[in-house]
Amino acid sequence: METKEYIKKLSGCNNGFLHLFFNIVMLVAFVLCIVWMAGWDCMVDAEHPDGTGWVAVPILSGCIFTFLYILHLIGFMIIQPNQSRVLTFFGKYSGTVTANGFFWINPFYGKKKVSLRARNMDVAPIKVNDKNGNPIMIGLVLVWKIKDTYKACFDIDVDTLTTAQKEGETQTLKGYDSFVNVQSDAALRKVAGLYAYDNIDHKCEEITLRSGGEEINDRLEEELRSRLSIAGIEIVEARINYLAYAAEIASVMLRRQQADAIISAREKIVEGAVSMVDLALKKLSNDGIVELDEERKAAMVSNLLVVLCADESASPVINTGSLY
Repeated sequence: METKEYIKKLSGCNNGFLHLFFNIVMLVAFVLCIVWMAGWDCMVDAEHPDGTGWVAVPILSGCIFTFLYILHLIGFMIIQPNQSRVLTFFGKYSGTVTANGFFWINPFYGKKKVSLRARNMDVAPIKVNDKNGNPIMIGLVLVWKIKDTYKACFDIDVDTLTTAQKEGETQTLKGYDSFVNVQSDAALRKVAGLYAYDNIDHKCEEITLRSGGEEINDRLEEELRSRLSIAGIEIVEARINYLAYAAEIASVMLRRQQADAIISAREKIVEGAVSMVDLALKKLSNDGIVELDEERKAAMVSNLLVVLCADESASPVINTGSLY
């Protein structure tokens, strides 16, 4: 989207210290007018013996200097690093000043302070449905800053109020924080609905919210940029900082995860036990230690698997007779 923002360059005539000197001069002139008015009774001429003709001059001069002093005072402004002033002249946009320092501009300019510094927002976890329809809780942390001052000031209404829940407390947000919070909530809901929380089938390689990592964060940043560009806001970073199943299904999903973990562990144990039994049989046969028939091999395999796969230590039974 094309921007209407342009940076206003200030000349040496806008030096704030120079105009501060002029302001001091006008203040001194105002004081002299007061002194002059105090001694008006000494100024008498033939035409106005009562001095009324002379008193009008210091009064008028004092009023003029007072008006100019106050009007001149309004034009001063201090701009700190990463701050700006958006100028308007009777409703018309006149440019943005981003230079840092002490300046004086036309006092009839409207000056709106807009911060260009990065801001941090912790979006409270919200309940959404993932791709599989499971209710989950998801939250994000967002770092953003204003890039286009024209859009930020004139393309959105920043006077609305919104409320946000965080750690049991209700927060009232106003201005840009309100706009960013609402759009972040909408973007987070959309992205969460595009992916599953986790793969039920571990053989599936589909990207999920848990395993997506940087790809999920990049997708979230892209969605936020498209929504916040209308306000001239730049996304510095967006990351999911909270992800969990909703309370109503958390216990069930926990048991499923525990079962998956047990099954995976058992698979590893059985795989290792089978390889160890195979190694033992081959070693006995190759070294000629003992000759076993098929029935004895089956019994030995059974005993070894019981010993290797059992949760508890096996209690051996010692055979004191012959092998057969």
